[in-house]
Amino acid sequence: MTPTTPRDSPGRSVIPARDRHRGCLLGLAIGDALGGPVEFKRPGTFPPVRDMIGGGCWQLRPGEWTDDTSMALCLAASLAQCGRFDPEDQMSRYVRWLREGYMTPRDQANPKDVGCTTSTALRKFEETRDPWAGSTDPRSAGNGSLMRLAPVPMFFARTPSEAVEHAAASSKTTHAAAEAVDACRYYAGLLVGALNGETKEALLEKRYSPVAGLWERNPLRGGIARVADGSFKRKERSEIKGTGYVVESMEAALWAFNKSTNFDDGVLAAVNLGNDADTTAAVYGQLAGAHYGVEGIRKEWRRVVAKHDVIVALADRLLDASEDR
Repeated sequence: MTPTTPRDSPGRSVIPARDRHRGCLLGLAIGDALGGPVEFKRPGTFPPVRDMIGGGCWQLRPGEWTDDTSMALCLAASLAQCGRFDPEDQMSRYVRWLREGYMTPRDQANPKDVGCTTSTALRKFEETRDPWAGSTDPRSAGNGSLMRLAPVPMFFARTPSEAVEHAAASSKTTHAAAEAVDACRYYAGLLVGALNGETKEALLEKRYSPVAGLWERNPLRGGIARVADGSFKRKERSEIKGTGYVVESMEAALWAFNKSTNFDDGVLAAVNLGNDADTTAAVYGQLAGAHYGVEGIRKEWRRVVAKHDVIVALADRLLDASEDR
């Protein structure tokens, strides 16, 4: 039986693929729900989060999540129902989320925590119907595409090159700045590796890729290259910033993954960085959930997270689709 908080082992893990897929998507949602109540708060200005507390600026109920999970579920549903990567369908679902409350915890319009870069892209899509609506401005390199990424590598888990390629495309719909796109490319590679049972040590090696020579052929740019080189290993907690800037966001998530040996400790480390806590923890939760598997996530959190059954069903559909490809 898989232990509740499995520890790292020197070889590839034997955690079943279904548990990894469920852990990946549930880990995203649980990280989001844990971090939402302290979003925008500076580290050290709030009592350390140790459980699902609810509240915060969004007045969340314990287990409710924000835009990170809503958009991830829109993306997951698009991939599962279309059976392919369809950017126009994805953007249409994001608009439904924005306007109608599709894939929100309470199915209510006017969802919580809509990023400016995302809302600008969705308004542009409504006007033009062009799904490639993301800004290329370097100042728009936020973490809004990284936070929802998991369904893409889950769907393309058996074809790593496609996973990385479509991860880039999934970013460009709303976040086309180079660093945002490269964050999704690099993190998709990590997620594919984790979903396929790669060891933690291998995942955290310099510029890990599930495809040999990928970063030599198509290099990572800017701050993403520095993170991929292991900046998160060299920094102390005081130097890690869980902000909305995609480079710092990914670095913070990988720092939490590197510093911990189980899902629970890592996600709380990510949350207690404050600032964009929900997204830092959601980005961490995707990777850690895939690595430790669903049984590696605290049972009480799994039980209380909003729309648990919807999340699990979508994770299963993405796994089935990946194995049919």
